[in-house]
Amino acid sequence: MKMVEKVFYALIFVALISFVGSSVNAKENVQININKAAVKELLVLKGIGSKKANDIVAYRDEHGPYKKTEDVMKVKGIGDKMFEKFRDQITVRE
Repeated sequence: MKMVEKVFYALIFVALISFVGSSVNAKENVQININKAAVKELLVLKGIGSKKANDIVAYRDEHGPYKKTEDVMKVKGIGDKMFEKFRDQITVRE
């Protein structure tokens, strides 16, 4: 391979890595209002799959809005460890 090709491919690789890294960081900085979010929106939270997202919405529908973010731990299957994964990604404020 010629040196120019190697440099070109290296630059492409670095650009792709930078793009993927920025996408991950953008996802981490999301603030989801758990009182308004649809199931699909909750799926971006770390550790939350479709089952837990549905459970979060079902609990909210049955018991009313969450008053504080910690209230999401009242949902069956969401304990301290799981909550710590996404606590910075959620809010109950407008």
